Amino acid sequence: MKIKCIIIDDEPLAIKVIENHLSEFPTMELVATYNTAIAALPIIESGEIDVAFLDINMPKMSGLDFLRSLPTKPLIVITTAYREYAVESFDLDVLDYLVKPIPFARFLKAIAKINTRIGIDKSSEVTFKEDPFIFLKVDKKLMKIKLNDILFIESLKDYIKVFTTTGDFLVHKSMSSIEEELPSENFLRIHRSFTIALNKIKSIEGNSVEIANRRVPIGRNYLQIAKQKILNSTDFIE
Repeated sequence: MKIKCIIIDDEPLAIKVIENHLSEFPTMELVATYNTAIAALPIIESGEIDVAFLDINMPKMSGLDFLRSLPTKPLIVITTAYREYAVESFDLDVLDYLVKPIPFARFLKAIAKINTRIGIDKSSEVTFKEDPFIFLKVDKKLMKIKLNDILFIESLKDYIKVFTTTGDFLVHKSMSSIEEELPSENFLRIHRSFTIALNKIKSIEGNSVEIANRRVPIGRNYLQIAKQKILNSTDFIE
């Protein structure tokens, strides 16, 4: 069973991110993309669409005004850079509310809600075509970084440096922002300046861990919790 969906967003980059996320799910069929809500009205009125990924801040008509105008609508997943419209959106019976930039792990939860609402049988559950990943903006282009390739991340004031098995990437992003995109069961903040991948740890010595022949410090305020989680993690390489 294919779930037919559309994307309504006036930002090409945002559309591309959602397209890439959707491509990981064989049950999801992207029928079309639209730059304005008004342009998407005919296909929504046709009743042929199961899900619409809808931006809020768009020209001519906002996503929320568009929702209010619809007598019947498909399942709606809001995709926006603004957190403050969440309550108003759920009052309009949206299925989910995703804040940009949308981490793949969070998008996965939205797909699970869609599957539950539409009633996809567990025998046809989603399978990944490849490892989970995130997109990071490096030198004005989006780089696709597989989560399993990340070794550790270092904070450098207004930037972060992402160390991976395939190279190092400097990204204009805060550590707290990147942490929201990473699954907490696989990544751990061990210092105000360092977040590590648990499955890449080779050893613990004193107040540091060894990852890819590099010593990464564990901050004093993080030491107790960090060591407990590392030693209890099934990902830790002994």
